[in-house]
Amino acid sequence: MSKATSMASTDSWDGHVKGSRGYSRVLAALALAGVATFAQLYSTQAVLPLMAADLRITAAEAALSISLATVGLAVTVLPWSFVADRIGRVRAMAIGIAAATLLGLLVPLAPTVPVLLGLRALEGMALGGIPAIAIAYLNEEVTKIHTALAAGTYVAGTTLGGLAGRLVAGPVGELWGWRAAAFAVSLLATVSAVLFLVLVPKQRRFSPAPAIGFRGALRTLGGHSSNPKLLSLYLQAFLLMGGFVAVYNYLGFRLHAEPFGLPATVVSLIFLAYLSGTVSSRWAAGLTAKFGRRNVLLAGIAIMSAGLAMTLVENLTATLAGLVIFTGGFFAAHSVGSGWTGAIATTGRAQAASLYNLSYYLGSSVIGWAGGLAFQAFGWPALALSVIALSITTAAVTLIVHRPPRHSR
Repeated sequence: MSKATSMASTDSWDGHVKGSRGYSRVLAALALAGVATFAQLYSTQAVLPLMAADLRITAAEAALSISLATVGLAVTVLPWSFVADRIGRVRAMAIGIAAATLLGLLVPLAPTVPVLLGLRALEGMALGGIPAIAIAYLNEEVTKIHTALAAGTYVAGTTLGGLAGRLVAGPVGELWGWRAAAFAVSLLATVSAVLFLVLVPKQRRFSPAPAIGFRGALRTLGGHSSNPKLLSLYLQAFLLMGGFVAVYNYLGFRLHAEPFGLPATVVSLIFLAYLSGTVSSRWAAGLTAKFGRRNVLLAGIAIMSAGLAMTLVENLTATLAGLVIFTGGFFAAHSVGSGWTGAIATTGRAQAASLYNLSYYLGSSVIGWAGGLAFQAFGWPALALSVIALSITTAAVTLIVHRPPRHSR
């Protein structure tokens, strides 16, 4: 009797409503998870030049500390989604964030480059339990009419998380070296992880999924992978995120060298451009209702390409303004693409979101590292023009695949 009553009450509850205490706690908890995740994932990005000089390695080799962490995340995001279907979203996120935080505290102690890179890969694997699961948790615990706004707010929160880690790492690294910077970011992530565990509301709409087995998992993933509309979004995630990370990985090297010659503390301030992404991700989510996802996504791609073109001018003001525009355009496109996967997928939405994240972080790993080869061989113009070419390719695919339906006359 009590069990039936409990089930009825769960079914009648539509989720946390915007403005309610539960809604605020969901967003606050996931914002803290975003800080813990993205501060750690990119913790070395602001100090790559310092790391390269201290360890006597190249720019591309230093960038492996980013790429291997994102590879680790990419290869585990799908397994984590199936685990979360069985044990629950909150429990899976708690396990992942706790493991990543412990590994992050070990990174500054790494005695050699291979050990450092191995720890970063493991850290990324633990963080695979956060991004896609967070979106699935939002879709279950927030009312349907507010999920798009909640997802946009979550993406905005992730930008603040990444920004916080970089702003901590830059000044600390300048004063005490990259190891102290990595430790400071890990402490920030530890505090954020503890607050996440305290604030996150208990699940009320989650039901454990039955074990579907290996064949069932392949069928689910195969269905998503054969959907042209989903495939185009996965390609968008791979190409745009890869280009985005490449720009941020190597722009610091460009600004550190002549003709700019900026110190590491000042270079770390370029990550303040992430604030434009905090604004644009929510702004884009609101515009989709008026202009449609396709048009807003294309506008975001056009804006990021125009901003990156501005960085080709050897002028600090033009370069920084271009970076702000580029960042805002990227996060507008990303917020639309990540939310669109759940709208297109009719079943296995957690897996659809995981495939998007898999593509997203593979792009970060592969193109984010490979961009350094172009940068080292041919300089900044080669890297910037390559990323613009990737953006144009993405726009062309989006135009072809996501054609608006023909209205009957």
